[in-house]
Amino acid sequence: MLNNKSLLITGGTGSFGQMFVKTVIREFPKIKRLVIFSRDELKQFDMATKFPNNKYKFLRYYLGDVRDKSRLRRALEDIDYVVHAAALKQVVAAETNPNEFIQTNVIGAQNLIDACLDQKVKKVIALSSDKAAAPINLYGATKLCSDKLFIAANNYVGKRNLSFSVMRYGNVLGSRGSVLHVFTKRLKENKNFEITDKRMTRFNLRLSQAVGTALWSLKNSVGGEIFVPKIPSFKITDLATAISKENKKIFTGIKMGEKLHEEMITSSDSFNTYDIGKFYAILSSQDKNYLQKYKKQFKIFKKVKDDFCYNSKTNKTFLSINQIKSEILKYND
Repeated sequence: MLNNKSLLITGGTGSFGQMFVKTVIREFPKIKRLVIFSRDELKQFDMATKFPNNKYKFLRYYLGDVRDKSRLRRALEDIDYVVHAAALKQVVAAETNPNEFIQTNVIGAQNLIDACLDQKVKKVIALSSDKAAAPINLYGATKLCSDKLFIAANNYVGKRNLSFSVMRYGNVLGSRGSVLHVFTKRLKENKNFEITDKRMTRFNLRLSQAVGTALWSLKNSVGGEIFVPKIPSFKITDLATAISKENKKIFTGIKMGEKLHEEMITSSDSFNTYDIGKFYAILSSQDKNYLQKYKKQFKIFKKVKDDFCYNSKTNKTFLSINQIKSEILKYND
């Protein structure tokens, strides 16, 4: 898919971006060009040390911010595919710095869309979050706006060979700032595990699986859909136990903007949601021609029941404590 093609990833020095680059290097040795676009020069320096240009001649490190449309337009010259991972993501920080999140997550998304329309980009996959589904915090609201912008962008493509799609997933085990990292740090410091609520559940996805989902979306997207992978859930209390039975659990109360359970498909989305095998697809249209494209693309294409919802509490598959331990051992594969 990517051999002899050029791809740019925004936010390319983050946890997802580094795993994405590692995977692409391994699986697509004949890729024409892989551009890492991010605003952090130190992370780019560290990444260039890990993946040096003299060994990987197709790699390019491009300093820039999605807030800068002209910089994006320059970086996207001769790019075939884009994976949009750049975002501000801390829920609490969003509540106290709302304009900064809007500038990056919303206006930055529109800047990328405009730049892709100006260049000869063929496909764009934007990464989303469970918090965009029925958002209760500002971060989730900005990601919902971003999702809507990317889906609506398909209306402005015209005769261009270009499509925009979204890939939504929940908790990524072991990503920077994740609960696994928090618990692991407290284990090393011999401190109690602080849990906001004992009822809390989360979806489980390893970084390598998140990257695989993005690559799958890039290959299979038609345009105008939100892909949601079918993944297991776990209880936060079980994760804490899997890390250490000895450390005491302290329940501190739910934080501002925090949900008890992750939700990726709301009951309101169900009227436009289809089961396509290992994924769900929330479609942007019920037009017969659009649906026909999907029927041709996927062997399984089945409308979910009205009022169907997909969240980490009612998920059919839950990880046991032993399964969580296994996931922890291979989270950075």
